[in-house]
Amino acid sequence: MGILKLYERLTGYFSKGEIDVIKIGVVNIDTSHPKAFADYLTKYGRAQYTAVYNDGFRGDDEVESFMRSYALQKRCGSIEELADMVDIGFIQSCNWDKHLSQAMPFLKKGKPVFIDKPIAGNIKDCMELEKLYREGMVILGSSSVRYACEIDDFLSRTEEERGKIMNIYGTAGVDEFNYAIHIVEAISRLAGCNAVSSRFVGRSCQDGKMCETFFVEFQNGVTATYNTFHEVWMPFEIVIMTTKGTYQFRIDITKIYGALLDRICDYIESGRNMLASVPELTDSVKIMLASRISRENHGAVVRISDIPESDPGYDGYAFEKDYAKASAKIY
Repeated sequence: MGILKLYERLTGYFSKGEIDVIKIGVVNIDTSHPKAFADYLTKYGRAQYTAVYNDGFRGDDEVESFMRSYALQKRCGSIEELADMVDIGFIQSCNWDKHLSQAMPFLKKGKPVFIDKPIAGNIKDCMELEKLYREGMVILGSSSVRYACEIDDFLSRTEEERGKIMNIYGTAGVDEFNYAIHIVEAISRLAGCNAVSSRFVGRSCQDGKMCETFFVEFQNGVTATYNTFHEVWMPFEIVIMTTKGTYQFRIDITKIYGALLDRICDYIESGRNMLASVPELTDSVKIMLASRISRENHGAVVRISDIPESDPGYDGYAFEKDYAKASAKIY
């Protein structure tokens, strides 16, 4: 790759003023995110969904309804065709095992791509995404909770004021990976570096419900505990203990999509990238892979560096099947 091309990819594709409305091409509308994102973007006018490629479980009726509701120009017959039409690709399939292959047509054409959470579900995909990042590809992501204003507010305080972070506690509901990745990404941002290890601590089962607890150690000495709660929605609660005090807040989920989308638009318009790097995003996935392996090995500490390439990870195809079966029409 030439030096000029690499510079363009690292610093942004467009100079401010060269583009009026950012054109987004979306791959699949499996989840509620495309609708929620489109509502926000329509309100503020910086970007819009322009075209769609769909081979997910949503039927033609829902795709056509989405297109009518948000004035999309075209339903493309391939991701390659979609990539030619737009400024950035949004990969919004619920099956994380498809994310990497769906992102490649955009990356091969020199287009940035946003991959919705979870960015990946196994160590091999994490490693390939990291390789593409090192080669200068622009891959943005992933959890909107990572960019929550409450986290911004806390991190905006000087260390002298708030103290050095020692321990972080976070909660999430619904499931152990697809939704729980939100709280792990939030914790990872607060910790400010990659993790060393994770381990399964234990579970509580009451009235047919299950809550599990995991303990994470980070390279800078920060530790964290996160709880998952299966099949029940729970708020994202965060407690941070520092050398000077204890801070607690609940993430306002009505504001998280805007926080993410504003950062994406800022990048496209100005080249200023305030989103997490790919290694930061994949580290959150690796924490959860290590947590799962630890649970399978009776709570043994699992180092991130020891996750084997043969580890199957979380099964995106099985999740897609179950998610589709449980999903009502939303478009």
